[in-house]
Amino acid sequence: MIEVYIDGASAGNPGPSGLGIFIKNNGHVEKHSIPLGSLTNHEAEFWALIKAMEICRDQSYSIISVRSDSSLVVDAVENEFVRNKKYTPLLETVLRLSKSFDLFFIKWIPSKENKKADELAKKAIRMNH
Repeated sequence: MIEVYIDGASAGNPGPSGLGIFIKNNGHVEKHSIPLGSLTNHEAEFWALIKAMEICRDQSYSIISVRSDSSLVVDAVENEFVRNKKYTPLLETVLRLSKSFDLFFIKWIPSKENKKADELAKKAIRMNH
């Protein structure tokens, strides 16, 4: 099973944003920092999940376990519902991507357990120009 840690961050809400993805695969580690332009923090969190799922799909991983410190994103995926309609297209993308995997898990973790993805997301914010 592939462990995927994700985080989205914004400097302002909205403001320059980025995402961080930290993937653990049997001792092999992948790190991604991707700038996102100007988004809200919640949008950046959703994009972190979407990009992580695309990367895993493109590498033909069949079982992934995603960890995020965004309760909004985790709850939205688990319940297949988001209150704010602005996030509906992002959630629909996540749900569609989840069908690419034999097994897809998502779990909320406290921020202190997500430091690597957080550092990568902050690095991505600085990459916006």
